[in-house]
Amino acid sequence: MTLAFDTHTLIWWLTGDRRLTAAQVSALQRAEARGDRIGVPAICFWEFAKLVERGRVELEVPPDEVFEEIEDHPTIRVLELSPRIALESTRLGSGFPGDPADQLIAATARVHGLRLVTSDDRIRSSRVVGIV
Repeated sequence: MTLAFDTHTLIWWLTGDRRLTAAQVSALQRAEARGDRIGVPAICFWEFAKLVERGRVELEVPPDEVFEEIEDHPTIRVLELSPRIALESTRLGSGFPGDPADQLIAATARVHGLRLVTSDDRIRSSRVVGIV
């Protein structure tokens, strides 16, 4: 495993959204071709559910079905929240965004030694985690 999704890139990957960059698509395709699993920090499920709850993401099926599909997907590995990840989220520095979900996503990638597939400019510019 070399990559981890953030919430938005996971949604875009699932829906075939064109907002994924060419570099992101290429990295994801290479990982899939190698049979390499792609990590999904567990906090992404909470953030995804909140986006649906607030009407910012619309689904054709209930979120339960989407989450089950993600968990059963052969390319995906859910990365559970751990005490080590919680602690790492406090070590990202003052230049990292204050959003707790973003902190836990970045900390998850760092703890697992993964590059984060993200389009979030604030995370990208923080330079605290490898980025695709």
